[in-house]
Amino acid sequence: MSLSEGDMSFARELFHDIPDLSTRRMFGGMGLYCGPTIFALQLSDGRLMLKAKGVFANRMQQLGGEEWTYARKDGKLSSMPYWTLPDAYLDDPQDACALAREALDALA
Repeated sequence: MSLSEGDMSFARELFHDIPDLSTRRMFGGMGLYCGPTIFALQLSDGRLMLKAKGVFANRMQQLGGEEWTYARKDGKLSSMPYWTLPDAYLDDPQDACALAREALDALA
């Protein structure tokens, strides 16, 4: 499954206020960058995920985000430091950008 142009446009518009925003297609999805720093992914199914480490990962969990997990070839679960963007943020670019800025601060 590959990400649609409409999904990619939605993500770019949602995060339009992030300085030096750029995107790159990857693995059927898209990476979102602020300058050289990747701060979010859009998976091939359209889900938006913010990169979250440390205290910010805890905040994402409290907001209702879910950590990206996948099954490895041996069947064991692995996780990546990306959390789903809570639904309430999908409708509000101002709030989505504020949360993305928190993610970027945590990555610095």
